[in-house]
Amino acid sequence: MPEPARIAIDLGAESCRISLLRWKGDQPEIELIHRIPNGPVHRSRWLCWPLDTILAGLEEGLRKAAQAAPEGIASIAVDSWSVDYVRLSPAGQPLREPFCYRDERTVPTKSAADAIVPPRQLFQRTGALPLRINTVYQLLADRAAKIDPHAPWVMLPEYVLYWLGGRRVAEYTNATHTGLVSLKTGDWDSELFRLLDLPLDAAPPIVRAGTLLGPLQGPLAALDALRHTQLIAPACHDTASAIAGIPTSLASTLYISSGTWSLVGTLVTAPVTTGEAFDARFTNLGAATGDLCFHTLVNGMWLLKQCMDAWTAEGRHWEIDDLVTQAAVSGFPGVIDVDAEPLLLDSGMPERINHQLWRRRWATIPDVAGNEPVFARVIFESLAARYALALASLEEMLGRKLERIHILGGASRNRLLTELTARRTRLPIEIGQTESSTIGNLAVQLAASQAGGQPITPDSVRQWAALLCQS
Repeated sequence: MPEPARIAIDLGAESCRISLLRWKGDQPEIELIHRIPNGPVHRSRWLCWPLDTILAGLEEGLRKAAQAAPEGIASIAVDSWSVDYVRLSPAGQPLREPFCYRDERTVPTKSAADAIVPPRQLFQRTGALPLRINTVYQLLADRAAKIDPHAPWVMLPEYVLYWLGGRRVAEYTNATHTGLVSLKTGDWDSELFRLLDLPLDAAPPIVRAGTLLGPLQGPLAALDALRHTQLIAPACHDTASAIAGIPTSLASTLYISSGTWSLVGTLVTAPVTTGEAFDARFTNLGAATGDLCFHTLVNGMWLLKQCMDAWTAEGRHWEIDDLVTQAAVSGFPGVIDVDAEPLLLDSGMPERINHQLWRRRWATIPDVAGNEPVFARVIFESLAARYALALASLEEMLGRKLERIHILGGASRNRLLTELTARRTRLPIEIGQTESSTIGNLAVQLAASQAGGQPITPDSVRQWAALLCQS
């Protein structure tokens, strides 16, 4: 009897992926079964995620996976970007499409919250850098959208697990991104909820990565391959899953998880909540096996994607590989602050980049055909410079030198960005898995099934990740 298959669902801001792990003897094979294009959509004055489209695509992908795995599917787990959530009606249905974290509705609520709990105090309580996009400010903004603050909510990947099985939870690595989890207890900070007038009873219970959530339910469970499928909470935050997918020790290693966002940091055993960490915009977020991901959030390939969307709308079509190749031989006027607030917003990105160049007294770039590689080179040079700055800050805060860089995620395939990063940081670079979040998702599933309800261990996750990386 062959070993049953497993499914990893990885929700991305640009695409959602369903991957199937099957076994040939003792060797794993991972196949991308289904991919769903994704992106925020404008609904009147709001920026939202098309939840019905996402769920319909996931159902189609799960049916494809069931057809491809007659040996049966043992488990399903879901990871995703952080901070966004779904509000539920009394009947357990979504009240509305979830808001996208890039929506500007949190600008006034963050200012109001800062007057109640100053950002530095919030950072010391939760370890999470108080960014405008964080869940805490989104929950506060729901009142302006006339949403009942007592309506239960669940983070996006956990919502998909709830949709599949009916159990509402918040997995720890994802919960830490809300800005509402106490560093002292690892649970919701009830005093913080009270100070901000947020109903604690609307929040789901927190569970650890690797928690078995019970069987798949609903129409999909009638399919032969899915009759005995269990649902597992992996490290539901995709970066925590990606870090779990690294098969080597991260001691003395800087990781760069590079995609729409770049997460630049290392693993630590104790939170770092100093003034220096706050000023350098570092955050302490849950890792899959109990450590903390201590990293800074850097605006990543979002910049290039927004530029390419703008150029496509004008009939200037580029393939990413061609753009990178041309950027390698292009000059550039200077570097910009990739984390400048206007660059976090959607639309008009070439103009926004030119404004940042102008602010730094660099020459601007005429946004005409042929200059696209120059914009790309500015983005890549600016990202590499930001990575080097993050490395220097991290080494100073930790009081020790880091010896290598491990790059994972979609931008790990960008040879130019890798070369520029090596040049500016002067460290050797190790290229990891492009789909490391899928590897980590599956590694946690396998470790959890092996543990039989007990906490997963770092060694077990790393061993499974090493095996899966061979596929």
